[in-house]
Amino acid sequence: MTNRLWILGLLFIIFSCQKAEQEVEIKWQELFNGKDIQDWQIKIRNHPLNENYANTFRVEDGNLSVRYDGYEDFGNQYGHIFYKEPFSYYLLQVEYRFIGDQAPGGEGWAYRNSGAMLHSQNPESMLQDQDFPISIEGQFLGGNGTDERSTCNLCTPGTNVVMGDTLFTPHCINSNSKTFHGDQWVQANFLVLGAEEIHHLVGKDTVLSYYQPQIGGGMVSPVDSLVKIDGKLLESGYIALQSESHPIDFRRVALIDLSMLKADKKAMAKLIKEALELSKIDPN
Repeated sequence: MTNRLWILGLLFIIFSCQKAEQEVEIKWQELFNGKDIQDWQIKIRNHPLNENYANTFRVEDGNLSVRYDGYEDFGNQYGHIFYKEPFSYYLLQVEYRFIGDQAPGGEGWAYRNSGAMLHSQNPESMLQDQDFPISIEGQFLGGNGTDERSTCNLCTPGTNVVMGDTLFTPHCINSNSKTFHGDQWVQANFLVLGAEEIHHLVGKDTVLSYYQPQIGGGMVSPVDSLVKIDGKLLESGYIALQSESHPIDFRRVALIDLSMLKADKKAMAKLIKEALELSKIDPN
């Protein structure tokens, strides 16, 4: 019962607690160093691991950029770039912007569409023609200049989550974020607490929450049956960024490892609150 109250009350604690039992220093780990992608692995559909087809993933002007100038046709060649090590309890911060025109042959739904894959399977376990990794996707969407289109949504390739007390099995659900039109920078934050709970935030505003991420469902194909063990809770996994046919820049991909604070929830809540309050975003 105590643990359940912690889960339900986490965000209230984050923004209301005034004291913690210990002082904890905020230490961001920059996953993207602004110079190269040597700490990352690349998996593009129909290509072997670490073949960066058509220089899809590159560093330009200090950004980790996804580009398609080497493609004649996108051809469902969905790509993902994975940080080299897995994590379990963490606060992930991603600053991104969509730019330019979609690649020829990209699906309509993939217009200004990308994402951060959380608790992902190891890229080495993906099949060569597998479209998406088994993972929890924090979906990034950009506006089309007219319609409402939320960001930091949830999609579930090969996974399910619990919302309320119910197993949520549809593939995607929208957050309650506002729409970001044009080429402005957006700051997405993901509070990931093992197999307990995950919260999506835009800046420091929570826009979506769910619990017990686990393997299950479809929307990933083909897949190794030895890897896709339905019902298995996702305690940890890799972090990946997507290539889905629309150019996108990532200028910051950083993380605070919270694993050392699992036993001190007050200290964890205080650190998260301070880290989010200190994070500023320049939309230009």
